[in-house]
Amino acid sequence: MNAHPDLGAAYTPDPSNLVEVRGLKQYFSITTGFLKTTMLKAVDGVSFSIKHGETLGLVGESGCGKTTVGRSLLQLYRPTAGEVYFDGTLIEKGETLNSFRKRAQLVFQDPYSSLNPRMTVGDIIAEPIDVYRLYTNKKQRDARVNELLSMVGLSSEQATRYAHEFSGGQRQRIGIARALASRPDFIVCDEPVSALDVSIQAQVINMLEDLQRQLGMAYLFIAHDLSVVKHISNRIAVMYLGKLVELASSGELHRRPLHPYTVSLLSAVPIPDPVKSRKAQRIVLKGDVPSPLNMPSGCSFRMRCDRATNACAEACPELSETEPGHWVACHHL
Repeated sequence: MNAHPDLGAAYTPDPSNLVEVRGLKQYFSITTGFLKTTMLKAVDGVSFSIKHGETLGLVGESGCGKTTVGRSLLQLYRPTAGEVYFDGTLIEKGETLNSFRKRAQLVFQDPYSSLNPRMTVGDIIAEPIDVYRLYTNKKQRDARVNELLSMVGLSSEQATRYAHEFSGGQRQRIGIARALASRPDFIVCDEPVSALDVSIQAQVINMLEDLQRQLGMAYLFIAHDLSVVKHISNRIAVMYLGKLVELASSGELHRRPLHPYTVSLLSAVPIPDPVKSRKAQRIVLKGDVPSPLNMPSGCSFRMRCDRATNACAEACPELSETEPGHWVACHHL
């Protein structure tokens, strides 16, 4: 992975990667006054890769651009700049985009607003099957819907019911079944358990892991709960104000975080052992998150960092590989 790829140069994707994102940018034009607009840099030069069958966790506080990364990757937002490769093919308009959308799906954060209240559960799940014509007759279509319901722990009798008749956890299972309908190779899970009770979160996470083992899918798992992400992810990427600040394997990131923002995030994770919890030091960041419409010069984290020096104000640190597989963007490691 190149942190700052030369997008103008010829590039050959790594065949071991299912997804490669290079220099992804997503800017939005925001009205800030009379006839005045400012560019909001929601995602600013993000690069990463996901291997076949792997789960990459993407974490960061609210507003850092996690969801925008997922939606821009899936081309729900047309990226301002950057390249997305899927299974070795550059995703562009036309046939490559149509094929990509069949093989890449999204599980939405809110299980309440993401399901059509006027459609039965069977029709909601069958929508991708209908769009991509993945059946030859109604019997085959119904059989596929029943199979998907069974895969997510629901019964075929529930296919005729409506979304409002289900609990939050059941609705999220319906959303997952819909995402599985087109037999995807890759799913973006956009905070799929954040709206659920803790006990239900564990059930949904375990189900996602079981489905991954059965079907061999890759996940981009977006969340703000590091303990959840640690459980399901092979590698974890940490975002701050539109940029990646650290990327490493799940175990390595928790054992030895290098970026001060990652250190602070991990210090906030509750420890179930009361003895260890009392000894643990909570690192509270000073100041507030800068406005993305008025970003500080250099490193965007420097206003809240106890390591910051003049060098941090002069240049934004590049995401560089300090050790094999461990990438960090910081001037003072």
